[in-house]
Amino acid sequence: MATELDQIFESFSKNSVFRDKSLLQINYKPSEIVHRDDQIKQIASILAPVLRGEKTSNLFLYGKTGTGKTLSVQYVKDELLKRASKKIDHKLRIEYLNCKLKKVSDTEYRILAELIKKLGGDVPATGLPTEAVYNKFIDIIDSEKQLLVLVLDEIDQTVKKISSDFLYNLTRLNSELSKTQICIVGISNNLTFLEELDPRVRSSLSEEEIVFPPYNALQLQEILSIRSDGAFKKGAVEQGAIAKCAAFAAREHGDARRALDLLRIAGELAERGNSKKILLKHIDEANEKLEKDKILDVIRSEPKQFQLVLYSIMVLSDKNKDTPFFTGDVYNFYQDLCEKNKLEVLTQRRVSDIIQEFDMLGIINVRVISKGRGGRMREIRLVISKNILKKAREIVEESIDYK
Repeated sequence: MATELDQIFESFSKNSVFRDKSLLQINYKPSEIVHRDDQIKQIASILAPVLRGEKTSNLFLYGKTGTGKTLSVQYVKDELLKRASKKIDHKLRIEYLNCKLKKVSDTEYRILAELIKKLGGDVPATGLPTEAVYNKFIDIIDSEKQLLVLVLDEIDQTVKKISSDFLYNLTRLNSELSKTQICIVGISNNLTFLEELDPRVRSSLSEEEIVFPPYNALQLQEILSIRSDGAFKKGAVEQGAIAKCAAFAAREHGDARRALDLLRIAGELAERGNSKKILLKHIDEANEKLEKDKILDVIRSEPKQFQLVLYSIMVLSDKNKDTPFFTGDVYNFYQDLCEKNKLEVLTQRRVSDIIQEFDMLGIINVRVISKGRGGRMREIRLVISKNILKKAREIVEESIDYK
């Protein structure tokens, strides 16, 4: 075995197609962001007054995943802080928080605790009343004269997992502060998120809005070409491979992140196959792998109530095999599951909405069947492929702590 491992390690050290893989990774910050000039200029124009010590309008950015929202904000943030360190006499802080991270997204308490930590304070992970954590947050930001810009990425997760009250409370904090002013930059992948908010929250949060359109295939191809020049050794990418990557990602709502992941994974697959070039077949294999991972990631990140509904569908699908089942069957099983585990039971209408979301994500297929005078029924079919179904079920069972 040791000899075989030596051969594997030796082949990897001799036959790397990569020059610098970090250029294809999610945390890489390019020096130039292509095809987002208009959006970057708009963000800069809206936030520029902070350099004069003025509170700006709250800003809301939305667009599909991988359309450059976070990258553009981070770019403007770095430029503002660079200028602020030289030319202004007041304190400017810009803090970024991803609201989807598991350690911060579950409760209002955890989000506030993470913000306090970023600002140099400290609170216990649990144990204090939420009001006490709010007071701690106010004390720490109002301890000196400053402007604070909070960039809240995936802000829709706070509403999905907590409520819109948290956002409302944040937008109203300025009335309680004497030295500090807060402005909020919210980022969301959900294009309908604003429509779902309480009107009072929406009017406070989205004073300014910028939409990030998807990249088209040619734009993605240019982004990939720029990155691949530094990421791979010369001649390591077969002609047509980058165009194929771009085409796959363009079908996925113009997602640049997916395009970069495809190219990186294709490179890794080429290395494992001892190939000196990334071939078209490696792009196909990488696409297939990403499709599997995407579904599992979606299932893993859903709130517990969503997972309970999905588990109900999984069990009914296994029991019924080729026999159709309907929304009412799912709700009855879900209700029994919640009662058995002493969990809150959502209304049938809310469960019906969750089922519709799963249909949109491509996890299930919903078909409306007319019963004449008996009305219409929604027939449900699980469409997760067999090769990942077992893993998907394990993820859900572990998450909901199924007994």
